[in-house]
Amino acid sequence: MTARVMDRVFDQQAMADRADWLAVLVAVSIPWSTSATGILTVIWVLALVPTLSWPGLRRELMTPAGSLPVLLFLLGALGMVWADVPWDARLGGLHGFVKLLAVPLLIVQFRRSDKGMRVLVAFLLACVALLIASFVTKIFPDLPRGSSDPGAAVKNYIVQSAEFAICAAVLLDIAVERVVAKQWRAASGPLLLGFAFLADIVFVLTSRTTLVILPVLAAICGFRRFGWRGLVGAGAIIAVGAGIALTTSPYLHGRVASVYTQTHAFETRDAVTST
Repeated sequence: MTARVMDRVFDQQAMADRADWLAVLVAVSIPWSTSATGILTVIWVLALVPTLSWPGLRRELMTPAGSLPVLLFLLGALGMVWADVPWDARLGGLHGFVKLLAVPLLIVQFRRSDKGMRVLVAFLLACVALLIASFVTKIFPDLPRGSSDPGAAVKNYIVQSAEFAICAAVLLDIAVERVVAKQWRAASGPLLLGFAFLADIVFVLTSRTTLVILPVLAAICGFRRFGWRGLVGAGAIIAVGAGIALTTSPYLHGRVASVYTQTHAFETRDAVTST
């Protein structure tokens, strides 16, 4: 009995399955809890490493998708070396770059697994729950929540708007793909949900970084789908959408206008501003 249990624990396929499900749990935790994400990520790495194909990892590191995150991490580490701050601050600055090292690991993991879509769906469902919580906390601001930002149930407005931008971009890209294939009914779900995420960004809570990233993602989507015509079309949609958003959302108009006022305050009074 003990031998069979041990064989099951160290069976390569069973270990690979556990690593896949741990990746799903990490995806669920990302929108909601930094601590849970950190703990689950460590467990995921420990479960994944024994299952890796090292020739496969080396092969992925030779591709642009696998090598660019590693090069960005090395660039961050290089900047840390000559930074004029204490070492604890240097290592703290490198923390964000460490996350990039998960990218080649995930590519290798889901190159040999067909469960990658579960990770994406898990992240989407977690973000949908956060979207509902965002609207609820905006309508009922006195409800207990884990954020000081109005409209954010947990974490902060920068993280939430970035996550919603990811979901909106992917959902709208899927909707475009289905519209091109004339699958009108199948396109309606991703289209409506994508616009729901955009509505939260426009009317509830956003970071100005997200406002810069969204047009870039739209342009990439348009070019990838339709070439230069798609890029021009995406530019036109961005212009019209930005105009509608700025005229219908006083919140968004204020966020954009604050770029000028905060920049002016910095230039004239040396004021410390988020811009």
